[in-house]
Amino acid sequence: MSRVFSEELVSSVAKEMKVADLQNATIGDVLLVASRLEELTGIPFIRMDQGSPGLPANRVGIEAEKAALDKGLGAQYPAAAGVPELKEAASRFVKAFIDIDISPRACLPTTGSVAASFGSFIACTQRIPGKDKVLFIDPGFPIQKSQLRILGIGWELFDIHDFRGEALRAKLESFLTKGDIAAIVYSNPNNPAWICLEEEELKIIGELATAYDVVVLEDQAYFCMDFRHPFGRPYQPPFVPTVARYTDNYILMLSASKIFSYAGQRIALACVSDKLFDSQYPALAKRYEDSGVFGPTFIASIMYMITSGCTATTQYGMAEMLNRSVAGEINFVEDVREYERRARRMKEIFTSNGFTIVYDRDVTQQVGDGFFFTLGYPGMTGGELLCELMYYGVSSISLSTTGSDQQGVRACTSRMREELYPVLEERMRAFREDHSLKWKHLQDS
Repeated sequence: MSRVFSEELVSSVAKEMKVADLQNATIGDVLLVASRLEELTGIPFIRMDQGSPGLPANRVGIEAEKAALDKGLGAQYPAAAGVPELKEAASRFVKAFIDIDISPRACLPTTGSVAASFGSFIACTQRIPGKDKVLFIDPGFPIQKSQLRILGIGWELFDIHDFRGEALRAKLESFLTKGDIAAIVYSNPNNPAWICLEEEELKIIGELATAYDVVVLEDQAYFCMDFRHPFGRPYQPPFVPTVARYTDNYILMLSASKIFSYAGQRIALACVSDKLFDSQYPALAKRYEDSGVFGPTFIASIMYMITSGCTATTQYGMAEMLNRSVAGEINFVEDVREYERRARRMKEIFTSNGFTIVYDRDVTQQVGDGFFFTLGYPGMTGGELLCELMYYGVSSISLSTTGSDQQGVRACTSRMREELYPVLEERMRAFREDHSLKWKHLQDS
């Protein structure tokens, strides 16, 4: 066998790190085990686990933050609703790249999209009595379900793999007709599968959201990163696909973490449709003893209680990045296209060594290359593949932790470096040879 780490060593480290079941390990668990193995042996992992940006932070934001600090803004509490400069920039940005009109007052800064979803879950499940569950179009971001556990909110889910195109309508209605769904959640492009919902599917979601009075939480963390299309040209088609064209019941979550590699500053936007922002709900008024108008309640009675507002200087940094993007002075899409190149090279290495791409198609075309992709291997569950890859010095997470019914793992491209491609190729060639021998042995016996 050509394993980098023995099964015994990996098991002992998992036990040391208090990881009860490596096959079903969270991202955090995998990080702990991989880091400890590196520490003990000095052998580097191919890190495909955590989706942390692997490119430098945008300098435009950094310089704008420094300027804001020099003006003394670090000594002032920011307004709960956000600084006007960011709210106005956000409204222009949404218009420039999505071609949707959202007023500045309805564009709200949050401390990353994680805070945006946390607050949105609260507001959406409390606005109408009896509508108290969240529906996930999976696979998806595991942290969001952890948020619901903290809040004591129930959820439903389904794997979209077998329900693309028109088939999505009946599947969604099978949940919505129960009457207890408050919100629908998905990411587009998708974490972990990198599939992209197409216009037909977004139209279905939007129409049903309106018909059943459900709020759609559209996570655009990887905004414009479907590199198959020339997105990212301000005020020029094609515009980014969105459910916002088909319903007024939406909250768009736009993060600076990936598109500007600004993850460390924890800044994102919750862009609420104007109609939803201005809608009044007696249940919210009773609970919070305020107007019960969705937008003001969301800002003052919910989001401010969670985070006490976003760092003022970071808001000015994001405002400048958005403004310069709209003006065409920075091209954030080209700035992150490196992930497409990494995914293409990594996929070639894996597929040439017997692996398959699990989520391989959208409705009308092959899944593109970008920040994530999915891998399967014949005869292995996702958990088994996660463990086997660990033995060869490659860390990932099982698709089972993302709400997927498919067998495989998620691969992240963000931490791949040029010098690691030959290492990955060597390890996966050994993986193929070892497992071919194992398969032959099983056949012979």
